[in-house]
Amino acid sequence: MSTENVSGLPALSVSRRNFLRNSAAGAALALGPSWIPALGATEKVNVAWIGTGTRGNYLMDMYYEGGAAEHGSVVAVCDAYQGYQDRSKEKVNAKEGKTPKIYADYRELLADPSIDAVVIATPEHLHYPMAMAAIAAKKNLYLEKPLAHTIEQGADIVRAAEASGKIVQVGTQNRSNTLYQKAKEMVAQGMIGQVHYVRAFWYRNDVPAKPIWRYAIPNGANQENTDWKRFLEGAPDRAWDARRFYQWRLYWDYSSGIPTDLLVHQTDITNFVTGKTTPLSCVASGGVYKWTDPDDDRDCPDTFSAIYEYPGKFHILYSSYFGNEHYGYGEQFMGDEGTIEVNSRQHLYFYPETYSNQLRKGGHPDLIPAEVKSRKPEEIHLEGNDNKAVQAHMRNWMDGVLGKGPVIAPARMGQQAAIGGHLATLAYKNQKKVLWDDAAQKYSFA
Repeated sequence: MSTENVSGLPALSVSRRNFLRNSAAGAALALGPSWIPALGATEKVNVAWIGTGTRGNYLMDMYYEGGAAEHGSVVAVCDAYQGYQDRSKEKVNAKEGKTPKIYADYRELLADPSIDAVVIATPEHLHYPMAMAAIAAKKNLYLEKPLAHTIEQGADIVRAAEASGKIVQVGTQNRSNTLYQKAKEMVAQGMIGQVHYVRAFWYRNDVPAKPIWRYAIPNGANQENTDWKRFLEGAPDRAWDARRFYQWRLYWDYSSGIPTDLLVHQTDITNFVTGKTTPLSCVASGGVYKWTDPDDDRDCPDTFSAIYEYPGKFHILYSSYFGNEHYGYGEQFMGDEGTIEVNSRQHLYFYPETYSNQLRKGGHPDLIPAEVKSRKPEEIHLEGNDNKAVQAHMRNWMDGVLGKGPVIAPARMGQQAAIGGHLATLAYKNQKKVLWDDAAQKYSFA
């Protein structure tokens, strides 16, 4: 990788060690809202986990592997499936040499006054009742994205969180990714000029026998060891259905699929890098195009596109497709003097504008601004940086709980990101352009 200086700015590879060590903390301190210390900096935090399935189990791994556990101890675990309870109990025992309390009912867990902080990593439709109960119980909270299942629920959580004085971190962990922090710095320094356009994309594929989000149902899982009734809280009543429980991202009752599981990450990080908050409007289209089985009953699209207009003449073009993985996932921040692309959360590319089309038409090279002409393409490759970002995000949360500084993704920013996903869902379901009035916090249809 080149170490050449770019337009008087430090080259991307200069002082990388300091950049990687300090950028997450620096971004949190510079960008976070006012904060209230939750615990003393030397105290041990008693942490509980609500939801220990695929995502919750991964978060627990990141919590232990990334250093967040240095100042905390997992004292309780809650899940509606006994197999996940057992797995988490074994993990905590192996990591800490003790057995956490096991709960099937999250309300009983929250009633324990010794618990300081709670991780909620449950299906989307359960975020609202669980988050509101956790805040009411005066717990600090790490809440997976999206903030809630609807815009209105998210607004309630923001109000409750900010009134509580407790620390709430939303699981939009790209904000803790050093590459996106570098991209934000580069945009602020003018390296790509004025930014009016972002392309964001997320493409996946898998073998026909294992379609996306059709997670394997655990061997032995049944209605006796899976608390179906608790899972349905706030959702329409239905007869037991293992696919809906273990593959919930495919059904509108429990998720909005692509718009709130994937797109929200990318509206959030666009907000972070470019200084935006919420859009003015959204249109969306797509559908279930990639059927894999005659009895496939999924609701949520596997093919989805959305177009956003933001204040300040700013535009996002979004696309997602579950039938081809060639381009992976990422964002292209397109300025009039250059482009920054972050791909797979592990690779950053900087491309200065060359104005090659004008030069081919006879334009003189001297017409190119000198500061743009002097810039050179640059790259950073950090394999495994996606996991490191989650680890940093959990450390940042624990630091907030301990009173060491603000969190980088508080509830209000989580809501701003989620609004983009919810508007796309509304536009898609209603097949209409949806308008957002940020002052009134209301949407309408054009």
